[in-house]
Amino acid sequence: MVAATLARLSAGRLHYALIALGVSFVVMMGSVGVRSAPGVILVPLRDAFGWDVATISGAISLNLLLLGLVGPFVTGLMSVIGLKNSMLACLAVLLLGTGLSCFIATPWQLFMTWGVLIGIGVSGGAMGMAAAVANRWFTAHRSLAMGMLMAANAAGQLVFLPILGRVAQDHGWRAVSELVTVVVACLVPVVFFLLPDSPRCIGLAPLGGVPEAIAPPRTGNPFLMTLQGLIAGARSIDFWLIAGSFAICGFSTAGLVGTHFIAYCVDEGYSQAASAGLLGSLGVSSLLGSIASGWLTDRCDARLMLLAIFVLRGVSLMLLPYSGFDVASLTAFAVFNGVEWVATVPPIVKLLNEVFGKERAPVLVAWVYALHQAGSALAAMGAGVLRGASGSYLPAFLAAGVACLLAAWLVMRIGRRGAMAA
Repeated sequence: MVAATLARLSAGRLHYALIALGVSFVVMMGSVGVRSAPGVILVPLRDAFGWDVATISGAISLNLLLLGLVGPFVTGLMSVIGLKNSMLACLAVLLLGTGLSCFIATPWQLFMTWGVLIGIGVSGGAMGMAAAVANRWFTAHRSLAMGMLMAANAAGQLVFLPILGRVAQDHGWRAVSELVTVVVACLVPVVFFLLPDSPRCIGLAPLGGVPEAIAPPRTGNPFLMTLQGLIAGARSIDFWLIAGSFAICGFSTAGLVGTHFIAYCVDEGYSQAASAGLLGSLGVSSLLGSIASGWLTDRCDARLMLLAIFVLRGVSLMLLPYSGFDVASLTAFAVFNGVEWVATVPPIVKLLNEVFGKERAPVLVAWVYALHQAGSALAAMGAGVLRGASGSYLPAFLAAGVACLLAAWLVMRIGRRGAMAA
């Protein structure tokens, strides 16, 4: 086994947990690259096939929705067939989707590939996988490992968006599909050879921990337990306050800005490549923002952090249409939104731990993320419909700004009663 050999060769110098972290980081970064592709090819698909923005946005919306809904069940699947096999299964579905997307010619094919198959496939690089890797491979520095994996979202945007934007501009949408297919194909052997299911599989203890005992076989259905976790959380008003605010987070980031920012800039006279570069620059500040948010969350009231993030985000979204769309204004928007793009994740997770306890929180994180993606899907679809009806993205960005102010009000109503904490 390649991983076991590498673990023996690096013994005493480098713990294999760091290699597993690197492999997982690359997989998440590649998944983000695939997820970001629809925003890049929206305009080329519209020009090539004459499809309206609402139709293309509908497929992107389905993609975002499935990413969230499938995630909790992929987390359950990991407990049955293992982390590695679950990730390989998701990559296989993703490879099928990206490969078939090279040959689309009708809207139903767009929905089947970019909507269904790719939406399911990218769930293998979502928050559940990151949490599983951090928990299995790290005892010491677990939070740092989780933060680094979340930073893969920023790194993926930074690496892939400018490249995909240039490819789309110079060679068309089909070349983008071909490129992401090659990327996914390269990830499969990396996971197969270099990512053991757990440290115990190669005779190691987690980093900073002791060797694991043989885990007893599960006695319950993990999919049923995932649903039971949702039912238990849904009994609390705090769950809905947290989930509602995180849904608005998805609405105002991945759904609106992540999907439609490039098209909005093209409407205002920018090239496809320049627009993608502006959105990609968001990744630099997002990388810094995610680390800073984790540091501050350990020291500040999570509700006050979320209040500040949502108020500032809402104001920036409402100001963007009136900024004049000069380079300086767009760069400032990208940098600012990058800082708070994933900054909501650490305080959201902290609140779930405070309210529900550490035993119940993990499954609820997956479900709250599912609602985050539902908000993303609504914005991806809704903004496309509004753009088609009004000829402008102005109503969509104003609506997102107002929604963020609503989220700021919601988070301040979250209590710390710990009513369901173990």
